[in-house]
Amino acid sequence: MIKKHQKMEQISKSTLDFLTDLKYHNEREWFNANRKRYNEAKAEYERFVQAVIERIIDFDPILKGLEAKNCMYRINRDIRFSTDKTIYKTHLGAFTVKGGKKNGDRIAGYYIHIEPGNNSMIAGGAYMPPMPWLTSIRNNIDEKGETFLKIINDPEFRTVFGEIEGEKLKGAPKGFSRDNRYIDLIRMKSYLASIIISDKDVLNTDFFDFIIKACKAMKPLNDFLNDY
Repeated sequence: MIKKHQKMEQISKSTLDFLTDLKYHNEREWFNANRKRYNEAKAEYERFVQAVIERIIDFDPILKGLEAKNCMYRINRDIRFSTDKTIYKTHLGAFTVKGGKKNGDRIAGYYIHIEPGNNSMIAGGAYMPPMPWLTSIRNNIDEKGETFLKIINDPEFRTVFGEIEGEKLKGAPKGFSRDNRYIDLIRMKSYLASIIISDKDVLNTDFFDFIIKACKAMKPLNDFLNDY
């Protein structure tokens, strides 16, 4: 992680402690009794995400004017169609992308996830993009495969994220030959970059700068995926 001398927003142990306690007391009565702790954790996380946005703007100005509150997901789970009736999420998540989280299914961006138990992460790319977007990505890889390989094999990208992730079709998608030199990439149904982060690293004073480093390494991937 890159160290900086200037003071940055941080995630505190109290925020992780609240989320840990919520995991074991995931009920409305407990949540209401601890709403002050939740509000403090949420406010801290919002400040952190906003600070990240302001730094990302330096190399991805398309996010200029974006507010963290429009990127953050609600703590309440949508249980209408789920067999899991747990009321609350046990993490804090925000998808920083132009227009906010509402555009998360059509634009690649930067996802910041805080979850105790060594389950925090920074991620980005395209997760199960709808078919028009997915087809465009595949066509771009077919036409500009060497550019895509250069992005995902860049030393900075590989150092932070390792290999690109995503479930693959067993065969070739419609319209593509099995002999296509980029078929292993074209077969993918998602194009993801992610890294799991330990609780220790979340609480480290270098955490903010690591997030910025990861986002900067991710930007060329997002730019390629958003070229449609």
